[in-house]
Amino acid sequence: MISKNTRIAIEAALEAGVEVLKIYHSGDFEVETKEDDSPLTKADKASHQIICSHLDGTHIPILSEEGQSIPYDTRKKWEALWILDPIDGTKEFIKRNGEFTINIALVENEKPSIGVVYAPVLGDLYFSEQGVGAFKVKVDVNNEQVDGLIDNALKLPLPQEKRPFTIVASRSHLSEETKDYIEKMKQEHGEVQLISKGSSLKLCMLAEGAADCYPRFAPTMEWDTAAGQAVCEAAGFQLIDWATKTPMKYNRKNLTNAWFIVS
Repeated sequence: MISKNTRIAIEAALEAGVEVLKIYHSGDFEVETKEDDSPLTKADKASHQIICSHLDGTHIPILSEEGQSIPYDTRKKWEALWILDPIDGTKEFIKRNGEFTINIALVENEKPSIGVVYAPVLGDLYFSEQGVGAFKVKVDVNNEQVDGLIDNALKLPLPQEKRPFTIVASRSHLSEETKDYIEKMKQEHGEVQLISKGSSLKLCMLAEGAADCYPRFAPTMEWDTAAGQAVCEAAGFQLIDWATKTPMKYNRKNLTNAWFIVS
């Protein structure tokens, strides 16, 4: 049984997706450069505002990539928080390749318990809830009834045809260490298929069962992975922090993730 908070997160992602698609198809992105040299578009801002308008009603604090910086002294008191990335893969959005997502996660006691990952251009919605499972459903933006989507969603992982050992990697951030790891996997498994994807779609491919491994030996932030980790874990996979060798935890003092592997 899907909880009220999961439904709210799904509704928020769908409504944000409608506005993001309008901007995406208009081509009028109004690209700015943030202090860390990463791009910011008016779609990021619009998505942030829409999602927050839904989540505010839960009375659970929000940590967003596009929100105000919140001191750790304040955050460390939170037993639960929403972590969101209004557009994960802004570079992919600007390139107009469709490989960007809207990420919403509920984190409770440092662990992601609810995850929603929505790829508006592709029409793919992934959602999960701890103890319930992980699911995927196709979305028609003109008919986004949440009840129907939940009823028609397929439980993950999905049945897969026989294939080679498959590694999924970042389209924009393929580090030398990741290349070395891929070579090591080729030695261990023989034939290896490499698929490049943007945003949290890499994590969702693991949850689907369409890939076996996602090594990320490059910087990411908590909002890049929280929702995808929730989906992966509910589907039976793990996102392991390379430094601690345990599942990634959230709402840390340093919001930059360590390297990780999903398998």
